[in-house]
Amino acid sequence: MDEKTVLDREDVRRTLVRIAHEIVEKTGGEGVAVVGIHRRGAVLAARVRDLVAELVGEPVPLGDIDISFYRDDVGTRGPEYQPVVHASHIDFPVDAATVILVDDVLYTGRTVRAAIDALFDYGRPRRVQLAVLADRGHRELPIRPDYVGKNLPTARGERVNVRVEELDGVDEVAIVEGVPA
Repeated sequence: MDEKTVLDREDVRRTLVRIAHEIVEKTGGEGVAVVGIHRRGAVLAARVRDLVAELVGEPVPLGDIDISFYRDDVGTRGPEYQPVVHASHIDFPVDAATVILVDDVLYTGRTVRAAIDALFDYGRPRRVQLAVLADRGHRELPIRPDYVGKNLPTARGERVNVRVEELDGVDEVAIVEGVPA
C-alpha cells in the first residue's frame, strides 16, 4: 500500500490557525465552546480551543465526546471495527452556546450525526458548527462542515490517516491507496 503525505507538521499547524481565525470571524468569539470527537478530533479540538482563546483573550470551554454507541452502524460493523469506548467530558453548560464540534476526517457524515446526538444529551446548544481537518467527500448524510482544513477528494479504496503528535508521535495527514473498501 502506498502512502502519500498531504499535510506535514507545519501544514497542520497553519491549517488549525486558519480554522481558529475563521471561527472567531464567524462567531465573534462570544459564547463559543469547543468539543472534540474522540480520539484525534479531541486532540485537534484542544489545539483549536487554545488558538481561539488566544485570539479572543479569554478562556474558551473545551470538551470531548465519545460517539461509539451513538453510531447508527455500530451493530453492523465487522469485529475489526468494534468501538473502543472513551469517557466523554463536557463540564460546562452547552445550553445557549455555539458549540464547535471538531473531528479529524469527515467522510460519510455518520460520525458527526452521532456526535450531534451525543451532544444533545448534554443540553440544547444555540448553534452547532463543524470543523474538520480533512474533508474527503463521499457523504451519506446531508452534513457539511463550517470549517475545513483541506478538501481531499478520495476514492473509496483510499484511506485518510490523520496522525497527531500526542497519540502518534507526528503531525501529518496522509492518503493510503489500495485499502480494501
